[in-house]
Amino acid sequence: MPVLNVERPAFLADEEMNIFSDAVGKFFEEHAPPEVTARWREQGVVDRDMWNKAGEAGLLGLSIPEEYGGAGGDYRHEVVLMEQLAAKGVDGFGISLHNAIVAPYILHYGTEDQRRRWLPKICTGELVTAIAMTEPGAGSDLQGVKTTAKLDGNEYVINGQKTFITNGQTANLIAVVAKTDPSQGARGTSLVFVETDDAPGFERGRNLHKLGQSAQDTSELFFNDVRVPTSNLLGEGEGMGFFQLMGQLPQERLNIAVGGIGVIEQALELTIDYVKQRQAFGKKLIEFQNTQFKLAECKTEATVARVFVNHCIEQHLAGKLDAATASMAKYWVSDLENKIVDECLQLFGGYGYMDEYPISRMYRDSRVQRIYGGTNEIMKLLIARTL
Repeated sequence: MPVLNVERPAFLADEEMNIFSDAVGKFFEEHAPPEVTARWREQGVVDRDMWNKAGEAGLLGLSIPEEYGGAGGDYRHEVVLMEQLAAKGVDGFGISLHNAIVAPYILHYGTEDQRRRWLPKICTGELVTAIAMTEPGAGSDLQGVKTTAKLDGNEYVINGQKTFITNGQTANLIAVVAKTDPSQGARGTSLVFVETDDAPGFERGRNLHKLGQSAQDTSELFFNDVRVPTSNLLGEGEGMGFFQLMGQLPQERLNIAVGGIGVIEQALELTIDYVKQRQAFGKKLIEFQNTQFKLAECKTEATVARVFVNHCIEQHLAGKLDAATASMAKYWVSDLENKIVDECLQLFGGYGYMDEYPISRMYRDSRVQRIYGGTNEIMKLLIARTL
């Protein structure tokens, strides 16, 4: 029985979605059981072969049309994938960034040649993607990007440094946010793709040690006179990068909300099961009024979040999700995720602080949700502009 009494919305409840959800769950049970994900956390990166296995199973490029090698699905399939990542505890596998952030840039804004060049390899796992936005001096402020891509004949010469890049140690196709005309501010920003397997001057820095998301390779990247052909500029002309980024950020922020409610539901399920078994002072924890009240509050707030996230997904599928509403979902659900996971950890007592209990990892992993995709303070600024 689901932990929340929220009926599955019709757009996610048809037979195809149920079959797909079961298949994704079984894939993770087979290829990412607890002993495997524990090894990933220890080594700081998901095995490269996992990407190939996901490609073989049809989990890469879920919403990419079949003509480009994809599964021909839509955002519903990405939602199911994100839900199963949370349900099965497959933390650190950057598949949603690959599928639902980077690939859509190519699909929506790329030339036909770029789509045919890159998307089929993205769908097989031959190419693993990343997007290099953040710099040591530019986080949520994308207009502050200093990396440059200067035109030299039929090539761009890229110079700059990026940090906090998800999939940074693994990715071999990286969308670099760079200034093609620094004098134009936001209008001088472009997305230029770097194929790293043959890119002199490209260097990966260290795999960064983080508070959470231990299995996720998050890296510094360096571009020192990296030359790429002009055909690697996303789209038909320079200066479109900022608008391309703004066009896709609502989906990125919705992704964070979808992942967040998935973690909330999993945390509640684990905690309710625990308090029904754990005893203290001669009673099960669930029999104490404090436990009941705390979990009642968590379930109520989680129910509100689930209903809102379902609404946002429906709006997005209809092409109606605006940036402000996506920002609401990102900031509110990620704040709530941190709050509920913290309450759940408290009910585990000392065991909740132990590494072997999933709730401790959820606590650490959830913290970044309020930072990436644009900090929650930036989300409030965006929402305030609609007042």
